[in-house]
Amino acid sequence: MINPFFENKGPIKINEILNSANIKNKFNYTDTKIFDVKDLVGASNKDITFFHSKNYENVASTTKAAYCITTTHLSKILPKSCKPIEVDNVLISTSMITKIFYPDAVTDDFDPQTESIEKTLFHKTVKHGQNILLGNNVQIGANCLIGHNSIIESNVVIGNNCSIGSNVIIRNTLIKNNVNILDGCVIGKKGFGFFPNNAGNIRYPHIGIVIIEDNCEIGCGSTIDRGSLSDTIIGENTFLDNQVHIAHNNKIGKNCIIAGQVGFAGSSTLGNNVMIGGQAGISGHLRIGNNVQIGGGSGVIKNIPNNSKVMGYPAKDLKKFIKINKWFTKLQ
Repeated sequence: MINPFFENKGPIKINEILNSANIKNKFNYTDTKIFDVKDLVGASNKDITFFHSKNYENVASTTKAAYCITTTHLSKILPKSCKPIEVDNVLISTSMITKIFYPDAVTDDFDPQTESIEKTLFHKTVKHGQNILLGNNVQIGANCLIGHNSIIESNVVIGNNCSIGSNVIIRNTLIKNNVNILDGCVIGKKGFGFFPNNAGNIRYPHIGIVIIEDNCEIGCGSTIDRGSLSDTIIGENTFLDNQVHIAHNNKIGKNCIIAGQVGFAGSSTLGNNVMIGGQAGISGHLRIGNNVQIGGGSGVIKNIPNNSKVMGYPAKDLKKFIKINKWFTKLQ
């Protein structure tokens, strides 16, 4: 998918790109032009990607990228069609290269170009409250409502029959049809992506967006961060309760129910028909299968296969959790 909101400065010659990375493997690079920086799955043979963890070994071995920023050890996993660019710190090098392609995606300041909905054509087509601000490149479909004091910043598409509550901030987001976003939500801001550095933490550019599919509901006070190199996606007919946090790059499946105060770290994939109890925590870079049930207050730190029921910290099979809990109860 072509990024709809952030301007790509590519194509850029590979030699110019690599001047910003401390390359360990020395060989002659040609004047090949690179069109974009993408994740391992989305990259084409005209793009550059990155590979920093064996958790992504399967997709790294089949990536179509022309070049890959990686380590000497991991470079052996890449297909022959993908040339490795070996560095000491993959994520920092990738961050620097991403800034070359997308310099405007680094900052996330307030939108200075918003104007009152009263001064736009949407004043007549959208039922709205007081003090509504709209940014540039905003589209709003038929039969939509927007509550008081909400800000729809630049680069937002809202489908038909959607309801946006009061005190909501949205940017860099595609919202499909029949979506309800309740009061106090913040959607499409950059994620918590940075690299600790004593001289000053290094922020990672977020060039992805948020996509909310049809028939979803986002509860009061929830936050959904846009993706870094890929998109953050909320699947069709998924409901989020109040104060749910979805970090960058998460892919939430269809027909999921996520109760209040659940938190997702970044880059995990949730299957379809998943139910998660309140105050559960999901670690990053995990795969949770279809038809999974996760008990309230659980801490998920490893992958969960299809049709599982888990609970506890760390989350374990529900029957095992109950058995252990009974054993501890007898000791008291």
